[in-house]
Amino acid sequence: MKRSIILSILCFSFLTGCSQHSEEKPVGYFSLIRSEFTGKTAYETTDFVEDYWRVVGNTGFNKTIYLIADSLQAAGFILEENAKTEDRLTYRIEKRVMDNQTWEPISASLQIAGEDTPLLLSETNRNMTYLNSVSTPKEGIKAEVVWIKSIDDLNTISVKGKVVFAKLKARQITKTAIKNGAIGIITYDNPAYLQPKKNKTSIQFRSLPSQDNGNFWGIALSYEAKEKLKTQLQKGKTEVLVNIQTKRYPSEELTIIANIKGSVLPDERLVYSAHIQEPGANDNATGVGAQLEMAKTAAKLFAEGKIEFDRTMTFLWGDEIISTRRYIEEDSKRAKGIKWGISLDMVGENTAVTGGTFLIEKMPDPSAIWTRGKDKHSEWGGEVLSIDEMKPHYLNDFILSTFKKQGKHANWVVETNPFEGGSDHTPFLKANIPGLLLWHFTDQFYHTDNDRIDKVSQETLKNVGTAALVSGLELVNAKFDFALNQISNLERRAIERLEEEHQLSLKAIKTGKKIEDEIIILKAWEDWYKKAISTVNDVVPKTDDTVSDAIKKAHLNITTKSNEFTKSLRETK
Repeated sequence: MKRSIILSILCFSFLTGCSQHSEEKPVGYFSLIRSEFTGKTAYETTDFVEDYWRVVGNTGFNKTIYLIADSLQAAGFILEENAKTEDRLTYRIEKRVMDNQTWEPISASLQIAGEDTPLLLSETNRNMTYLNSVSTPKEGIKAEVVWIKSIDDLNTISVKGKVVFAKLKARQITKTAIKNGAIGIITYDNPAYLQPKKNKTSIQFRSLPSQDNGNFWGIALSYEAKEKLKTQLQKGKTEVLVNIQTKRYPSEELTIIANIKGSVLPDERLVYSAHIQEPGANDNATGVGAQLEMAKTAAKLFAEGKIEFDRTMTFLWGDEIISTRRYIEEDSKRAKGIKWGISLDMVGENTAVTGGTFLIEKMPDPSAIWTRGKDKHSEWGGEVLSIDEMKPHYLNDFILSTFKKQGKHANWVVETNPFEGGSDHTPFLKANIPGLLLWHFTDQFYHTDNDRIDKVSQETLKNVGTAALVSGLELVNAKFDFALNQISNLERRAIERLEEEHQLSLKAIKTGKKIEDEIIILKAWEDWYKKAISTVNDVVPKTDDTVSDAIKKAHLNITTKSNEFTKSLRETK
């Protein structure tokens, strides 16, 4: 780990807050973590979790919670209710009553009447049954299929007692279909990034609204099944045999949270978050597994006296976005101490199979307003943000730099994408807490029943988990050397970005873009990086002259470079 040279005044005590610095000995976090973090626990956990179709409160979700609890306990974490004041490794399971019943699929089949073989079977397509579908009678049902080619057709064609087939999103047709007496829907809606003509059997999971007392069901089709049903419908009247068996029952919502308590600033913390629900392996059994191995590795090295924690490191597993948002919102004092949030979601992909590059989704920066050059959105896509929505902070470039080190070490590709949202990093950002996402995309098996363990790489889990834990250790133990390193790193990256944007603007002006509009882009990056550099004060006393002077110097250098490029643009003809 590279360390900046701090002024040779060695009498500073971090606890007392005086203005001079004690010598901080470098800790080789990468060498420590690489020797321990193999990805084996992460992979084996993923293998266990992905066997289940997981939704809050159901069998697979709850078994995952208790697997994590058993693993944490074996690693030295103590259940909070049994812990003593001096115990620093603790965990708890939070239990809440659910407003609606939980749900899980048991079996399903879909067959065209008169055909010898089923069109779909849940044994091979476990995503075929819509989440929250009810069961049919045990013997199944036989009903006519009505092909709806537009939403308006639902009001002009009789669907009472029939099954609606549509190549539309369920939310567009479900309410009207139920109102008009349909007994169920069969839909096809696989996006192009899933390469459906290649992955003909893939089904992307779909859901209906919770219906504790309802009687509606849905079946999602693969490309192959959709084509066969279409062919039959084009011949004339078509009936299908449908048998769906599901379970709906009262349950409780579980969240598990583990803490390694800081010894110096215990109320300040980094929070890792990985959601359990969703039925896939990469999404998100890999996040669950990677985070568990991170917690176990940190506990082992702490017990051996090889690492320390100045601030608290927290690991949270639960329901996507909901559990993280609750953790932030339900305790204002705790929320005030959350300094960083990192979401692990789809972090174990075998990219040679899935095609999904590892990505760090950045906190909102100007690339989420002007996405150009090397920046590009994933196929998930993102809305264009405004200047007011920017979140300047050193976390973006710090995490990227750390992950790039692991990438270089392991010959592993690390890229970024502008902010898009949709995972556990968003509650942090909405609460004005620095937060970002570790993930993969585009994944041709995303949310499909082909997202299984054969698409997961232990090596990728090792790389992500190693870099994520090293990043976390740097953050929870951050002091003056960390702050100075980030100032240096951010200044360098700011100037690189300004140079890139200058070149892009010169090309844009040649194609007719307005000079003033291009200057706005350049100045937005200048402003973002200068504000990001100032955020390093969150790990040191704001009165420290060394850090303050370094910030001022970096600001001046960035402004000078920005003015140079602005002048160049204005002189463009």
